[in-house]
Amino acid sequence: MARTCEPARGARTARWRTGALATGLVLLVATAFIGGAWAGWSQARRASLDDLAALSASVSEQAESIERAQQVANEQVKSLASRVGRIQARITRLDALGKRLTEVASLRRGEFDFDAAPALGGPESGPATAGRFTVAPIEELLGGLELAVQDRQRQLGALETVIRSRRLASLLLPTGLPVESGYISSGFGSRVDPFTGSEEPHEGLDLAAAPGTPVLAAATGIVSYADHGGSYGMLVEITHGGGYVTRYAHNASILVQPGETVRQGDTIALLGSTGRSTGPHLHFEVLRDGEPVDPLQYLSR
Repeated sequence: MARTCEPARGARTARWRTGALATGLVLLVATAFIGGAWAGWSQARRASLDDLAALSASVSEQAESIERAQQVANEQVKSLASRVGRIQARITRLDALGKRLTEVASLRRGEFDFDAAPALGGPESGPATAGRFTVAPIEELLGGLELAVQDRQRQLGALETVIRSRRLASLLLPTGLPVESGYISSGFGSRVDPFTGSEEPHEGLDLAAAPGTPVLAAATGIVSYADHGGSYGMLVEITHGGGYVTRYAHNASILVQPGETVRQGDTIALLGSTGRSTGPHLHFEVLRDGEPVDPLQYLSR
């Protein structure tokens, strides 16, 4: 009886040991699994934190870059705006100068247009552009202003050419009085010849004055003749260009030489009564394209 119970207890003990061993093995595996999972989660958490920190740093860096770009853009806008102001002021000055020169030159209306407003423009204001930054509209405005400046400079250059041409033409026209004192003793056209008593054409203007009175060049030109000229007496002839020639006759003496350049108002001779003359006077002729014309139409200008 006693021998029968002992094997049963041994079997139970063996089963208990086997169960305990299995349980321990399960616990060990579970512990290892949980530990590995914890380690993996911790590592993943650390990796996520690192990624988050890196992302935060990148965002901060981008924000700083944007701020720097905005600062640079603001400086560019200020510089461009200042440039726009300077160009507009320059256009205003050019317009004022152009209008003044046009008035002085007595040019016809429409020949030069300095009343056109300078090109203006800029970015539109409102919700569509509020908070938005762009330099392009200012650059377009600058382009328009620079074209306006070029137009004004072109017009001023052309105006200068016109004024210079007119000034040169006025200097070449015999508009200056050949004597500063005296009176007209015989006009241009038909008259009774003082030597023959018959009606003859008089191709110049006689200006009576005291002997020795300075005879002045009526316009700028080159002396083409300076010598005795037959019935003209002591004669000076000046070629002015544009088809104009002037003659100064009956002088007492000549003060210039052929080829010499004279300006309007220069003294070229002294008044006298040489040649075919009845008394001290200057016989003054104006020829245009070789034909005598009335000097008074120029002297009265």
